Amino acid sequence: MGCRISGVILAGGASRRFGGITKSNIVIGGERIISRIINSINGIFDEVIIVTNNPSEFREFTACRIIGDQYLKAGPLGGIHAALKASSCDAVFIVAGDMPFLNNNLIISQSDYFQSNPCDVLIPSLNQNIEPLHAIYNITILNKLEEYLSGDSNYAVRQFFNKVDTRYLEFENTGEAKIAFTNINTPTDFINFRSLKNLNI
Repeated sequence: MGCRISGVILAGGASRRFGGITKSNIVIGGERIISRIINSINGIFDEVIIVTNNPSEFREFTACRIIGDQYLKAGPLGGIHAALKASSCDAVFIVAGDMPFLNNNLIISQSDYFQSNPCDVLIPSLNQNIEPLHAIYNITILNKLEEYLSGDSNYAVRQFFNKVDTRYLEFENTGEAKIAFTNINTPTDFINFRSLKNLNI
């Protein structure tokens, strides 16, 4: 039996670029991004966890566990820590809450690789660009992460990777993969996605 993995969405907080709206709540194709992500990962992982410091925004997702950060203002590492702490599984698949077009085949391929090649962190790479928020983190890193977050306030995700057994999985640089790994960071990204996917936003 392979290790069990939780699917975790880092829902974050309000984005100034989007007028104070939490990006996970942006509607694309008639559906909130958070709903699109849940629908993608719900059948893949053993449980789904939403990490947010605004739980009231997601209270209708009763099938998901909703938790907050213990280390505030620690960026993505704070969310990763919260997920590892709360997970009932052996590892967590972390995804950013602003990635609306996840590809199930890529996620399953990544999960299968992790099962066959155990490590502390498995990060996908596309054209030599890594995506730490579409990655799998083993709960065995929890103590090291807590030590890191309790240190000198350097919360850089990539810096932490040097302290654990981090491996990279290179995916073929296809258009499908590019879309799957793209975040909606700005209103311009939002417009570009509408054009790219021909969606009724």
